[in-house]
Amino acid sequence: MPLFVQKRGVDCLTSSAELFDRYPHLQENARAFRSKPFVDVDPKCLLYVQQREFAATTPADNCVSVIGSDDATTCHLVVLRHTGSGAVCIAHCDGSSTWSEVPLLVKTVTSLSNVSKEGRLELHLVGGFNDESKTSHKLSLSILAAFHKQKEDIHLETCCITGDFDMTCFMLFRNISAALPSPNPTQLFSVIAEMNDIVVEGTNRPVIYGIGVNVKTGEVFPASFPQKGPAEELRSARTFTGGQMAEIYDSSRGLVKVGPCKWSPNLDIAFWLAQDDDTILKYLSTSPMAEPPHFVQHMKSTIQFLLHHPNSDSLFPGGQPQLYHRTERGDWERVVQS
Repeated sequence: MPLFVQKRGVDCLTSSAELFDRYPHLQENARAFRSKPFVDVDPKCLLYVQQREFAATTPADNCVSVIGSDDATTCHLVVLRHTGSGAVCIAHCDGSSTWSEVPLLVKTVTSLSNVSKEGRLELHLVGGFNDESKTSHKLSLSILAAFHKQKEDIHLETCCITGDFDMTCFMLFRNISAALPSPNPTQLFSVIAEMNDIVVEGTNRPVIYGIGVNVKTGEVFPASFPQKGPAEELRSARTFTGGQMAEIYDSSRGLVKVGPCKWSPNLDIAFWLAQDDDTILKYLSTSPMAEPPHFVQHMKSTIQFLLHHPNSDSLFPGGQPQLYHRTERGDWERVVQS
């Protein structure tokens, strides 16, 4: 079945502007979403999801109250929730394998919702901005198209992405508008302003880099995360070395599962530790001008981790994953496996 907006099937889309033109209420929803206050999420209730990871749980989970992810520039944060069971999933998608990832998310949420006959699947899509290469726009369309191809009915509720509105065209329209008897440049600007894009000192950036989901209520909100564990460096190394989308949480046991990962020694990456920030941003980011301030240090920490652990096998004795459980203090602690 197709993707639905306000109970109407969505036809094939060629641009995000076409989507917002057909369903203008999505612009209003996006504007309302980006105006919500940002929440600095307490790590004691959080399950954090990194790039190319996803996690799913239900309201019955006693270990996790919020699932969330951030640091998304051209990446998109995808939330899929079943309104009957409350089962919810969040994924941090970078376009590496969208068409295989989306069915995985749908299958995961529906498998947690088998006991619930009532309700529907609702989709919330946040991320991207008006980047020069249009990477964000291409990923938006790819994700929407992939959901459109699923056999389940999926209802698009939030779509706080970027409109594919060209800044050169905007300047032209603004100049034309200024010459008219009743110019309204504010109305023209709203095409851009209501999406997840803002211009700061002449540079386009996302308005929202991160979101959280309240597992109990299903509320989705803009968020930031002071802690991104457990095993932050290990998980980043997995992605850096080409790891594909992975489910990191077993909600039935309240366990975070990492790996086993596989990479080989690569001493050449030490080259990056001697480079300046601009070089690292230029070659290791899809959006050098829009990355959060900690991006370069994050990259260096990941590379240092890989140099300290040139062979991944030592991190996974017996080929077993690393498991983490939540302690009474609210921290994630590694489970010692016999």
